[in-house]
Amino acid sequence: MSTTSTGTAPLPSATGPTVLTGTPVVPGVALGPVVRPAGAVQLPTGGQVPLDEAARPEEKARFVVAADTVAERLSERAAAATGVSAEVLSTTAGMARDRALRGAAEQRIDTGTPATVATTEAAQQFVDLFTSLGGLMAERVTDVRDVRDRIVAQLTGQGEPGVPSPEVPSVLLADDLAPADAAGLDPTRIVGLATRLGGTTSHTAIIARQLGLPCVVAVGGLDDVPSGVTVLLDGEQGTVTVDPDPEQAEGRVEAARLAAVALEGYAGPAQTRDGHAVQVLANVQDGAGARAAVEAHAEGVGLLRTELAFLGRSAEPSVEEQAAGYAEVFEAFTGRKVVLRTLDAGSDKPLTFATAPDEPNPALGVRGLRIARQNPGLLERQLDAVAEAARRTGSTPWVMAPMVATPAEAAEFADAVRARGLVPGVMIEIPSAALHADRLLEHVDFLSIGTNDLSQYTLAADRLSADLADLTDPWQPALLLLVQLTAQAGQRAGKPVGVCGEAAADPLLACVLVGLGITSLSCAASAVRGVGSRLGTVDLATCQRAAEAAVAAPDPRAARAVAREILLA
Repeated sequence: MSTTSTGTAPLPSATGPTVLTGTPVVPGVALGPVVRPAGAVQLPTGGQVPLDEAARPEEKARFVVAADTVAERLSERAAAATGVSAEVLSTTAGMARDRALRGAAEQRIDTGTPATVATTEAAQQFVDLFTSLGGLMAERVTDVRDVRDRIVAQLTGQGEPGVPSPEVPSVLLADDLAPADAAGLDPTRIVGLATRLGGTTSHTAIIARQLGLPCVVAVGGLDDVPSGVTVLLDGEQGTVTVDPDPEQAEGRVEAARLAAVALEGYAGPAQTRDGHAVQVLANVQDGAGARAAVEAHAEGVGLLRTELAFLGRSAEPSVEEQAAGYAEVFEAFTGRKVVLRTLDAGSDKPLTFATAPDEPNPALGVRGLRIARQNPGLLERQLDAVAEAARRTGSTPWVMAPMVATPAEAAEFADAVRARGLVPGVMIEIPSAALHADRLLEHVDFLSIGTNDLSQYTLAADRLSADLADLTDPWQPALLLLVQLTAQAGQRAGKPVGVCGEAAADPLLACVLVGLGITSLSCAASAVRGVGSRLGTVDLATCQRAAEAAVAAPDPRAARAVAREILLA
């Protein structure tokens, strides 16, 4: 007998282990002792003695060195990382270099405030600002506090905050993780992750998926689980079992191991059991990520994110710099499909040289393709770089624009892409685009659905908000209906419609998406084998039955349950 809870739960008792439930994010099973993030950095308290005027220049220099050290450390980790991890670390490094944050701290030091206090006060100024703006800007509060803690730790000689490096493989439990901490996880030491907050499209979830780390989010009762106790984390069922029965836990781990071994035999190309072909592609950001995707048997690239070359910089990268990076990816997949997304900046990915720092609602503001309205040269130069990389490698990449809302935007973008001998497409991230998919396809050759943002705009729920994670669940029937409408438009036009959002990395949901009419799925390289293998276990008719049932379900939990029942029967 066991106690099951979705909220605060008592610790194990004579009745058996406690089972805490949450939202599954990354399938897999992890068994091990609980570890938690390192203790909070001790911030300065009141009563600080003002600095003598003569000491202020040296104190300012000490602050600059500390901030530079933090930024350089994060940049080094970004250079060693790939994918979303590299993007997150670069963004956090950029915040440590942010001129406004540094200027606010230096002004306080000039008036006699010690560097640690100045750092804390300056950070609080921006915390208050971002909180008042709300939406995605409010999500940057976590980054500001993370940078604050790292600078204060550097100034005071405290240990760097973040995730511990346990001696034995362990399961990490946390309220949530700062993006930089999530990006730095070592999957050989942290074998599973569960958070009390977070959603399926949070940075923590996306990075866990990239690492192939079993993960469950929005788990109630985690606060009551002490460090050191053994837990069994099931990333497919969405459960955390506290003090599980050893024999049953080992059996579940062994079953998961055998399932993982079976995946190793997958070499693509993907198809359903009755031979319906589905391209399983990879989301990448650089040459290293593309080469890893080749090793994972991805059939191509369904989403080449191009932001990494732009983030953390004070000036736009040159056409040559961009072309060199794109060419690395094209070369890794010579002769195969590569879909490149033009710069998706703005909102939670601000650029100092291209986006406004004070938009009242950046999620609904100038982001994605809309940046070209104010700075058309930015897009033109990027397309020139893509064309140059294509010329060098003999490739014909597909190029898509993010945040397209109208057929007119699609037409203008398509003209610019075709003028360079490239294949044009657009992303479906806005409900208006899904509803007008037929009209968009009059101008472009393909569509790619970004389920992360489409869920956000469909449900009017910030996709990074832990409080709204249930609304941005990719199993939301309303979201699935828009996917279905878009796929049907593609079928009528005889043009491909893919999914490149995080939904494509869920093997069960991937089957549902195929049942809705999706022709390609693009996911983290670590998820390719799982998705491709799962598709091979079902026929197309079963996928279609599961899809219809999921769309008709009243909520995401019911959609997930009915699809599981049909697909695993």
